[in-house]
Amino acid sequence: MIDRRIKIEALLSRALEPLHLEIVDDSEAHVGHAGNAGGAGHYHVRILSEKFRGLPVLARHRLVYEALRPLIPEEIHALGIEADAPGERASPPTFIDT
Repeated sequence: MIDRRIKIEALLSRALEPLHLEIVDDSEAHVGHAGNAGGAGHYHVRILSEKFRGLPVLARHRLVYEALRPLIPEEIHALGIEADAPGERASPPTFIDT
């Protein structure tokens, strides 16, 4: 079976051409949770992409969810998203190496 993080990376890379992408599998922290019992995972995505430029947060999240639609809900139960365009923050988050 292909690691879900690899699947997530492939789908997001194809759809959003990220300059930076981090995928954290938080599933271990949710053992016993109803959504985790079915085998679907909990993930956190940090993504930097020009495709987010000028978009509000909700629109950015919709783009991420749309890209990952093939994995929801069977493989992804919960998803945290940090989505930015390059140069937006005065103090870039630590995950963005600009």
